[in-house]
Amino acid sequence: MLLTRENPGQINQIQSYDDAAFVVNGQRFTSSLIVRAEDPAEIWPLAGFAALRVEDVAHLAVLKPALVLLGTGKRQRFPPVRLLEPLITAGIGFEIMDTGSACRTFNLLASEGRDVLAALVLEGEC
Repeated sequence: MLLTRENPGQINQIQSYDDAAFVVNGQRFTSSLIVRAEDPAEIWPLAGFAALRVEDVAHLAVLKPALVLLGTGKRQRFPPVRLLEPLITAGIGFEIMDTGSACRTFNLLASEGRDVLAALVLEGEC
């Protein structure tokens, strides 16, 4: 799905995504991804939603965003609460949604200057 939108500042924008890749500011990524508004996009070494571990979520908490958008693939899937404990303990808000919704929500919130992090599962890895 193409999401291109005007980007007046230097914030990251997720321009498109599909089962095989994400495009962030013109750069193509073929793995799960962590995206923040102003930091370089980071490969998230995750072998799909089913492989999500507490350590993967703990890494997100260490980054200390105000909000984490967890994109779980083509459909919304909820991880066990124990996996989300690092975010809960750190007082970091989170939303769980399908990856498309997470991409669109990230673009909107980042453009508003919010401290948001998108943790995106690439569907092809699931």
